[in-house]
Amino acid sequence: MSELKVRGGARALAGEVTLPGDKSIGHRALLFAALCAPGREIPIFGLSAGEDNLRTRQALSQLGVTFRASADALHVRGVGLSGLRESAAPLDCGNSGTSIRLLSGLLAGRPIRSRLTGDEYLRARPMMRIAEPLRKMGARVEGADGKKEHEIYPPLEIGPATRPLVGIEYRSKVASAQVKSAVLLAALQADGPTTFFEPELSRDHTERMLSAMGVDLERLSLDPSGQVGVRIDPANFSGALDATELRVPGDLSSAAFVLAAGAMIPESAITVRGVGLNPTRTGVLDILRAMGGDLVVAGQRDQSGEPVGDLIARASRLRGTTIFGALTIRAIDELPLLAAVAAVAQGTTEIRDAAELRVKESDRISSTASFLRAFGVSVEERPDGLLIEGGGLLHAGVVESHGDHRIAMAGTILALAAPGESLIRDTDNIATSFPEFAKTLRALGATIA
Repeated sequence: MSELKVRGGARALAGEVTLPGDKSIGHRALLFAALCAPGREIPIFGLSAGEDNLRTRQALSQLGVTFRASADALHVRGVGLSGLRESAAPLDCGNSGTSIRLLSGLLAGRPIRSRLTGDEYLRARPMMRIAEPLRKMGARVEGADGKKEHEIYPPLEIGPATRPLVGIEYRSKVASAQVKSAVLLAALQADGPTTFFEPELSRDHTERMLSAMGVDLERLSLDPSGQVGVRIDPANFSGALDATELRVPGDLSSAAFVLAAGAMIPESAITVRGVGLNPTRTGVLDILRAMGGDLVVAGQRDQSGEPVGDLIARASRLRGTTIFGALTIRAIDELPLLAAVAAVAQGTTEIRDAAELRVKESDRISSTASFLRAFGVSVEERPDGLLIEGGGLLHAGVVESHGDHRIAMAGTILALAAPGESLIRDTDNIATSFPEFAKTLRALGATIA
């Protein structure tokens, strides 16, 4: 089990970096390139080498998809929906919730039997949220029983489908891009249109990419219940998507850690090039600005349907804020990091409406509270969030990651602001999303061993 030793409170961070591709978009690029016309080769530029994307690639390889690497791209040879083949071995999704949920939707309508599993942390994550809509569409989805009644967990058994899925109207209780994407992938294989509603708009990478690749997709404005929706009609879908190339922008979730360090550490100034600026993902930037962060966006442009730009962060006088509602959803993955920022900000920060954090790679409400306390921060854990008293004296701490890459990285960023040497335990998981995390911070002047 690896660990990081972080020397904090000593020096400013400065420099310019380019980060790995957005892993959320990377998953979709891999899956959708595989669904292009049989024999057609689609280059993907900017794909992350992180473990999560590698898990999706390996699963597709087991399903009959072939790949070729060149100097600047990964080339995917399309097989279309009909070309997916049954895997003799289970599809091991590692720690990637996106892999297992999107693959479940993709495989739900195929006439093959699939078994999807993962590491001990993924096997503890609830899967009824995707099983319920997929079952309503006629898919066979079975899982292991767990500690919660009426819940299932990986390993999952998907299919084989003996008849076409049926289109449905589904109203999700949670705003989740993973659930939405699983349903939309199944909807491509359904007889009739499918409409998916959610309480707030979650990440829309799937909608953007499917639309760009020829799928008849309609975004729906607020309905009378206050939900937002998306509708897919597969009537004109041939069974294969259309693309000549796909480009993955830099990962904003990874950039957020570097930008937060720039805002938190006195006299720092950091530039991150070529970052994805999808509006459903920029909640973290809005929150950092609300906390007084000095953030500038430059060179905005479009890349494969996604807005992209360069981000500049400078050291700032930070203050507490309240994070709730739609803003919570738009920054759901960055909330542990924002809690670390709140620890150095003057005043109180309240995070609400974040119960979804309970079912991430760890219980991120509990594990975030734990790492904050390790540095001497006063924090109150609530059922759906946290109340953090910032601006107090920090001391070096020992952080347990609980197998969660975002807890390990958020703990590291806070350690940079705490005098003395801190220890971050169980950090192998960082490779799932940001393998170059420690190296990147060292290049900017951080002392990390």
